[in-house]
Amino acid sequence: MADTTLVDLADLFGRARVGHTRETALNLARAGLPVFPCLPGGKRPLTKHGFLDATTDPATISRWWSRRPGANIGMPTGPLSGWDVVDIDHRESGDGHAIWSDVAPRLGLECWAVSVSTPSGGTHLYYPADQQNPQGSWACGAAHVDFRGAGGYIIVPPSEVDVDQGLHVPYTLAGVRRDPRPIAATRLRDVLDPGLAQRRLAARCCHPDQPVDPSRLAAWVASRPEGERNQGLFWAACRLAEAGHSVNETITALAGAADDAGMTGREIHTTVTSAYRHTNPAAPATAAPAVSSPVPSSSLAVML
Repeated sequence: MADTTLVDLADLFGRARVGHTRETALNLARAGLPVFPCLPGGKRPLTKHGFLDATTDPATISRWWSRRPGANIGMPTGPLSGWDVVDIDHRESGDGHAIWSDVAPRLGLECWAVSVSTPSGGTHLYYPADQQNPQGSWACGAAHVDFRGAGGYIIVPPSEVDVDQGLHVPYTLAGVRRDPRPIAATRLRDVLDPGLAQRRLAARCCHPDQPVDPSRLAAWVASRPEGERNQGLFWAACRLAEAGHSVNETITALAGAADDAGMTGREIHTTVTSAYRHTNPAAPATAAPAVSSPVPSSSLAVML
């Protein structure tokens, strides 16, 4: 575990000179930050075990950079360095800065130590790692925001990346804050990908070592937001089908919840029977006749 400070990191990145990665690598190591060499102009580790080979030993670092003078600098994130990093991507496929500007104030995430501009136009935000609660790395592609914690690494200034046929752009220090704090990465991920939290909840409804609980599945279906209702009902119906419930039993269990989620009787009937055909194509998926709107779908349970 590195015992580094805000002044260490900001000062080291601020003094880093393009084309002098060996010098910066040694300075980082002297400050207690383990480093390892990466492909010149790229991000791939040059050592056999990647970030696991990171070290603060000056002799090893000097030997690495003597072999590859233009190597970029990789630094492990999480407990190994004492720093977690939020990686905000800027690519043709999308830009994470807009969603970050929305969620950061709401979640109290403007407590980073240093901000680094990446060659692609993205941003790396460095936060002190919570050594008592290591947080694993994850990626949220839809939001274009990733988290680098335990098990991850980051490329640091003054490393350069080839962004366009020989055009190398460096990582550079962009900002400094004076009151950095650790962040709750799991909470951030749940906000960026709300479906993940719901999928975890749904998975708990169908733990392989426990019987399927229709009432918990029904509660989960009722919580589905618009745009996920049919999919949620279909998934829940598949789980009940796999557990041996009949079509009518499943409709009875889930109809009220699906109705609360805004689905019509016909939608419920069609989705559940479709789930049974999907789960067991050889078996006929028969059920009581569908009820068309405006009869409430919750009435299906009474009519079966």
